Amino acid sequence: MDSRPAPGGGDLEADGAEPTKDTARPLSDALGMYVLHGAPGSGAAIIEFALAELGLGYRYMLVSLRDEAQRDEAYAELNPHRKVPTLITPDGETLTESAAILLTLEERHPGSELLPPAGSQERAQALRLLLFAATELYPIIEIVDYPERFGPEAVKEAIKARALETWRGRWLLVESKLESGPFLFGDQLSIVDLYLAVLSRWDLRPEDREALPRVVALSRAVAERPALRELWLRNFPAK
Repeated sequence: MDSRPAPGGGDLEADGAEPTKDTARPLSDALGMYVLHGAPGSGAAIIEFALAELGLGYRYMLVSLRDEAQRDEAYAELNPHRKVPTLITPDGETLTESAAILLTLEERHPGSELLPPAGSQERAQALRLLLFAATELYPIIEIVDYPERFGPEAVKEAIKARALETWRGRWLLVESKLESGPFLFGDQLSIVDLYLAVLSRWDLRPEDREALPRVVALSRAVAERPALRELWLRNFPAK
C-alpha cells in the first residue's frame, strides 16, 4: 500500500536536519549508512524505529505522500511497487516490504534481542503475529485510503465502511494475543511491538481504543522508549 502521512509536521531527519526531497537518490550513502525512503506517520516509521533501537546510522529521504511522490517515475526507479518504505543498505541493496525489512535487519544485526531465539516457540509465535499484521491488517489501510481502487465510484463509501469494520474487528484478535504486557513478551521489546505500535495509530476511534487496552499500553510503551521518544513525536505529533 502507499501508506499514509502523519497529520501535521515533524518532517525531520534523525539528526534533526531537514530531510531531502530527492527521493530517487542517493541509492546508497557515501558514509556507509542506511538510507530510508518514507514519510512521517507512514509504515516507514516501523523501520525508522527499528533502526533507532538497533543503534544504526541512517539518512531519511522524504517521499511526500500528500504530493503522491511515491507514484512518480523517479521513485519508481527505486521501488517499482511505488510504495513506502524503501530501505537502501550501506552496500546499495534495495529492500522493500516492512516485515521483510524488519526480519532482514534482525538477522544481519544479531544480539539485538528484537526477536526470540531461532527455533524457539516464542519466535514462532512472534512471526505468526508479525505476518498476521503484515497480511491481514496493513493491506486493509489501502482499501480505507483508496476505496476507488477496489470498486466503482457508486460503492466507494460502502467499500471503505466495510474495510474499517474489518480493520477494527481484527484489532480485537491482536488484543487477545497480548497477555503479559506491556510488550508481546513482557518487558522485552520485539520488532512485532514496533509494527503493531505504528499500525495502531491509524483509524482507531476512541471507542475502539477503549476495547483495546493492551494494544494501547503496547503503543504507549513503544512511544516512551528512550531511543524512540523524539522519533515517535516526529511521526505522530501530539494533538
